[in-house]
Amino acid sequence: VTCPDGHVTANRACCALFPVVQNLQENLFDGGECGEEAHSALRLSFHDAIGFSLNSNKGGGADGSILLFNATELTFHANGGIDDITSRQFPVFETTGLTPGDFVHLAGAVGTANCPGAPRLQFMFGRPPPIAPAPDLTVPEPTDDVDAILARFADAGFDASEVVALLSSHTIAAADVVDVTIPGTPFDSTVGTFDTQVFLEVLLAGRSFPGNGSQPGEVLSPLAGEMRLQSDFVVSRDSRTACLWQAMVNNQQLMVSSFAAAMAKLQVLGQNVNTMVDCSDVIPEPAPFAGPIKFPASFSMADVEQACASTFPQIQTVAGPAPTVAPVPGS
Repeated sequence: VTCPDGHVTANRACCALFPVVQNLQENLFDGGECGEEAHSALRLSFHDAIGFSLNSNKGGGADGSILLFNATELTFHANGGIDDITSRQFPVFETTGLTPGDFVHLAGAVGTANCPGAPRLQFMFGRPPPIAPAPDLTVPEPTDDVDAILARFADAGFDASEVVALLSSHTIAAADVVDVTIPGTPFDSTVGTFDTQVFLEVLLAGRSFPGNGSQPGEVLSPLAGEMRLQSDFVVSRDSRTACLWQAMVNNQQLMVSSFAAAMAKLQVLGQNVNTMVDCSDVIPEPAPFAGPIKFPASFSMADVEQACASTFPQIQTVAGPAPTVAPVPGS
């Protein structure tokens, strides 16, 4: 179908979304940047959707409740730092005519598409308005152990491989409240690129804390200015997930395909997909990954704390002294 504005889509219902995508790019994502708002939009879509359970009443899943009922859900400890993106999104949301769920998950997909190397995420259109806020304690925390993380995800319908796949999001993520003295602290040295660098750097031996000493939810980081979450650290070294983690290192295609599949599942949790329309073709095509990843300067295979017996990929090292990772602008 050719829309009135000239865009082509597989379903006429999707024509209404092209102006919304343009609105998002102009008024939320600074013209289409992989910046703080894009990172946070992806985080918001996860925090919204994971409020779901196969076994009990733990929320409506990917329904946008975190945006509409933000006064409730932003009080939850796990949602610390989410208030910035909800306050930026809400005025834009009000101009679109979309339901909260469609807006949150469209914004997450569009923001991710602004990051080179990212997959073009699926977007299903037609979520009804949320009925109530999700309850507390549905979002895994950085202080959780692997048992707790895997159990919470399993309760929402995800296995260990999908957990690791969803953690790919940390390649473009940063911490705002783990250490409040250093907002916008990235989890890898290439925070503006959706690549497997985070899977490599989480396996490197730690050297220092980036801010005000050790905080709950963080462990020693290999690079100055970089934060390593305790949850990433333990998942990367647990016998149930270590080989899944290591398999991502320098395997861009595996990371992208597995993340896209897990996100397609996440972004319709609790929704009736039979009443929704596939509008994935409204999502911009991300720029390709230039690659390959490399060890940060001064690091090598000798710094890898390998927890999986499989052969580790051959990776070159960036020349020069050890870098200091800059915080995400605008944090």
